[in-house]
Amino acid sequence: MENSKEMRTWLDDMGLDHPLVIAGPCSAETEEQVLRIAHELKDTDVNYYRAGIWKPRTRPGMFEGVGAIGLNWLKKVKEETGLKTATEVANKAHVDLALENDVDLLWIGARSTVSPFIMQEIADALKGTDKIVLVKNPVNPDLALWLGGIERLHTAGIKNLGAIHRGFSTYEKTKYRNIPEWQLAIEFQNKFPDLPLINDPSHITGKRDMIFDVSQTALDLNFDGLMIETHFDPDNAWSDAAQQVTPAKLVQIMRDLRIRKETDSEAEYNAKLSNLRAQIDILDNQLIDTMGKRMKVSDGIGELKKQKNVAVLQSNRWNQILGAMILEGETRGLSEEFVLKMFKAIHQESINHQEKIVNG
Repeated sequence: MENSKEMRTWLDDMGLDHPLVIAGPCSAETEEQVLRIAHELKDTDVNYYRAGIWKPRTRPGMFEGVGAIGLNWLKKVKEETGLKTATEVANKAHVDLALENDVDLLWIGARSTVSPFIMQEIADALKGTDKIVLVKNPVNPDLALWLGGIERLHTAGIKNLGAIHRGFSTYEKTKYRNIPEWQLAIEFQNKFPDLPLINDPSHITGKRDMIFDVSQTALDLNFDGLMIETHFDPDNAWSDAAQQVTPAKLVQIMRDLRIRKETDSEAEYNAKLSNLRAQIDILDNQLIDTMGKRMKVSDGIGELKKQKNVAVLQSNRWNQILGAMILEGETRGLSEEFVLKMFKAIHQESINHQEKIVNG
């Protein structure tokens, strides 16, 4: 997959004046629900109407989708609203049924992307199709695995390809349902700048009130579009209720997003500057998060020192850290002066934390 320019053709051919928008319910629940949402979205920026027909769930006993009958409902969506349709496929049987029912866009979910065997089965079933096929990142932050899945599809003669960034699982509790790991998505773009990349803020956040901010970050990082789960009654949705928005809210989000177009040199400069600043914002947040975790470790050291009645300041240990970090900083292009100032500040904050515990 050395040249990804041919993969952008399907997106360029659409001639959009806004980011690609894929929206609709997490799950198709009833025919009435599917059609009602579609009619509320038909005169908006939505380009593809999404609905989960088969829902891979973490645990048995949860709602796992209505199955093939939902494909008939998607047909009616196309007939009644003119919207193109999209659904997730997880195996050969799903692919065959989706193609038979003329679904326009198929995406492969994170749980499928993680398995090369499943990806090869799906690639073989899709061989030569002219449908659009998007691949979500695997649940774990493994760029090679993500790209490998796309390469299997490309090798099978599938040209209309793209990727969906939906965040990554983590054992740590964070404000996100799936942490975005923006740096990995940026690296993905750097490797294949012409491969369309869509952001899925619904699965990244797990909370509807965070969708706008994540969507804006994605657009600032030059993502090509958004996949946003939409339901006329989100609180009573049969799956992922907390992360779905109403059609009216989706329209408002799309209206409020700052979409930067490159029409001349000044606009191109501003777009590139916004992209770089967005990357800095991401890294700054990661720095603060890391510092917070470091101070929690310092708190643990303070507890141990208190138990053993040991002095907070350990000069030998501090000098070892400082020397090692100065050398490491040199390999990263950081001056000794900067490293000294930074680690002296970190060291002082660590001492403050430990003294509060020891003297507390």
